[in-house]
Amino acid sequence: MAVLVRERSKITTKGQTTVPKAVRQALGVTYGGEIAYVVDESGHVSLLKAEETDPVIDGFLGFLAQDMARNPANLSVFPAALAERMAALTAGMTVDLDAEIDGAVTL
Repeated sequence: MAVLVRERSKITTKGQTTVPKAVRQALGVTYGGEIAYVVDESGHVSLLKAEETDPVIDGFLGFLAQDMARNPANLSVFPAALAERMAALTAGMTVDLDAEIDGAVTL
């Protein structure tokens, strides 16, 4: 993986740091923007532009990832016959995932 930006900053006694300008520009964040720190199992830290997320969904997805890692025997291949049936049922259909939904939606 090629390094695009490498910057350093000091941490103050209050645990604060300044995100260098080149990093802010690479993330596309400005004053008042939010960033997210992500630490993986191996201790690698990523700095990302914070996106609007749902903490419940994030927690559930984290739980699923851990469960799949701990119990790989529970994972199975998607049955080819089911995939073929789904393809046959949706043949010729087009779906615009960005289109507005008409009418009321009950969740």
